[in-house]
Amino acid sequence: MVSKNVSNQVSEELCDYELIVVVRPEADEENFETTIESVDRFITGKGGVVSEVERWGKRRLAYPIKQYGEGYYVLTRFQMKPEFNEELETNLKISEEVIRHLLIKLG
Repeated sequence: MVSKNVSNQVSEELCDYELIVVVRPEADEENFETTIESVDRFITGKGGVVSEVERWGKRRLAYPIKQYGEGYYVLTRFQMKPEFNEELETNLKISEEVIRHLLIKLG
């Protein structure tokens, strides 16, 4: 009975998120995949669960970002504890491949 309560508490602590990442258009396939995999590794390394990764491909930006007019869009749906949000966003901000990101808490 104790183990069931512990597992329920752990799953209740995880929140649902969507993360949209825009990767610079000059990124080659290897750097693009490495960037996406590093986000997935961060989430799973912190006890989170990645449920879906959608690669939307190269799209035109609504306005220039860091002098780029296009970027590769990726949507990631996942569950993670809220205390790791700031660390995830900091990692995305310092990434040279990521030109913009948006982290949304669902529910």
